[in-house]
Amino acid sequence: MSDAPKPTDSATRGGLPVSVSIGPTLDEMELPRAPTLADRRVVMVSALALLLGAVAAVVAQGLTALIGLITNLAYFGRASAHLNSPAGHHLGAAAVLIPVLGAVVVGLMARYGAPAIRGHGIPEAMEQVLHKQSRIPFRITFLKPLSAAISIGTGGPFGAEGPIIATGGALGSLIGQVLPVSTQERKTLLAAGAAAGMSATFGSPVSAVLLAVELLLFEYRPRSIVPVALASVVANGVRAALVGDRPAFAMTALTPPGGAALAGYIVLGAVVGVASVYVTRLVYAIEDAFERLPVHWMWWPAIGGLAVGLCGLVSPRTLGVGYDNIDQILTGDIAGRALMALVFWKLVSWSISLGSGTSGGTLAPLFTIGGGLGAALTAGAATVAPSLRLDPRLGALVGMASIFSGASRALLASVLFAYETTRQPLALLPLLGGCSAAYLVSCLRMPNTIMTEKLARRGTPVVGEYAADEFALRLVRDHATTKVVTLRADEPLSAARKRAGTHQGFPVVDADGAIVGVLTRRDLLGDAPPESPLSELVRRPPVVVYDDSTLREAADQMVRANVGRLPVVSRAAPRVVVGIITRSDLLGAHRQRLESERVVERPRP
Repeated sequence: MSDAPKPTDSATRGGLPVSVSIGPTLDEMELPRAPTLADRRVVMVSALALLLGAVAAVVAQGLTALIGLITNLAYFGRASAHLNSPAGHHLGAAAVLIPVLGAVVVGLMARYGAPAIRGHGIPEAMEQVLHKQSRIPFRITFLKPLSAAISIGTGGPFGAEGPIIATGGALGSLIGQVLPVSTQERKTLLAAGAAAGMSATFGSPVSAVLLAVELLLFEYRPRSIVPVALASVVANGVRAALVGDRPAFAMTALTPPGGAALAGYIVLGAVVGVASVYVTRLVYAIEDAFERLPVHWMWWPAIGGLAVGLCGLVSPRTLGVGYDNIDQILTGDIAGRALMALVFWKLVSWSISLGSGTSGGTLAPLFTIGGGLGAALTAGAATVAPSLRLDPRLGALVGMASIFSGASRALLASVLFAYETTRQPLALLPLLGGCSAAYLVSCLRMPNTIMTEKLARRGTPVVGEYAADEFALRLVRDHATTKVVTLRADEPLSAARKRAGTHQGFPVVDADGAIVGVLTRRDLLGDAPPESPLSELVRRPPVVVYDDSTLREAADQMVRANVGRLPVVSRAAPRVVVGIITRSDLLGAHRQRLESERVVERPRP
């Protein structure tokens, strides 16, 4: 098909010449694409996600076993994959060297293998999604879990969940790089692998999906949420088959909180939210301090490892993943000075080690710090005001979830995670109140989160909120110009120039009023001979939009066709122009949204 439309033919009727309509057919016109929520590609990606969920679950259990093996070899001299706490070792002061040696190995792996293995994994995954088309290098797929296993197994105060989430995401990205998929589908697979890793670690499939939505997907659409949810479900099923279906953290049954207690848990969430802000600032202040050291970054983890070892001498419970610490905080087995000592030394050990750039997760340390803080504050409040009927165990759970809600701003994921890992339905209301308060405090006190601060420093702002697309809620007919200046295809250029006025675009129609194409003001003022018919100036079939299409569809159509205006047609007569919409019209609709958010003060009486 030629780029230019055919010239208008002439025939005779009753001896008089008449024009014959020879405008482009509907097949030649570029019509808006029919919007779909899902298609066969979504089914294909979902099938891949099912397989990915099973693989990620096996990898998660394998990484946990590897951490256990390294821990047992390093601290107890035995070959066992059972995940034990290093706290029971009998090495004395010599145990200080173990985290240092592990950190040296991690530093060497980062220097000569892949610098991207440094950190806790989620910010790095976010950066791959935002800037690198969700392409994670293949070597990260095995170097990240290996470095994390060495770091944590030699006493690093991290949880295994961060590296497992990062590894699951890397697996999803790898599948998306091997198979012919789009960038969007690769992102979905990355998020599905990450959600599967978290689900397989904690048995928390719903919160894993929410975490992927809030931190990785940056959208909530069927094409992404369905594969991620399926991967999470499969991973949880594989976990149940391998290690059982018991909750990650056991708690005895809670009693229903009264109104006064509920208010107390909301206040607790706000206090822990303040703590989450300062914990985040502390981590990045330590990272800044390491940046100023006159030592190559390869050796920074060794310095952090020395701090881990020294803190481990003072408080051996700070070593390793510390899931047993969370268990004992939630059951009330650790309390008083012992609890506060654990919280303090865990914070010191973890913040220095993480700031040094070693490999490890943030969830478990934050849960330990927040849970201990929540339990201590609730116990103190219960002593001062016993009438509130506050439960330190529930306070620990609220503190655990609230500090993560404040530090990461993954509000819903924090609430559901605390519920899924303990299966305490009576805790849902206090959790929702406390996490919401922490979330609010965090939004008020710091612009970024513990996950996004690193990206912001690299020049990558991350949107922290989701809202309905205003363009998807508005129709073209409500914003298009209906008084359209059209030009005839057989009209000479000289006559068209006289009628052009100040408009920038003109639909060209044939004798029957059917659209032939669009000419711009630049086309009319070009070097073509003045006697040329306008049909000779049209270079492409018309790109149009329906009057009942959304502004989002119109904007997409403009971008795909690289044009600044679109003729508007109706579905009943798609070759008849009923209006025109321009980029300025789209900006005008955006201005209306801004005006709707402006607070209008009432005049004073």
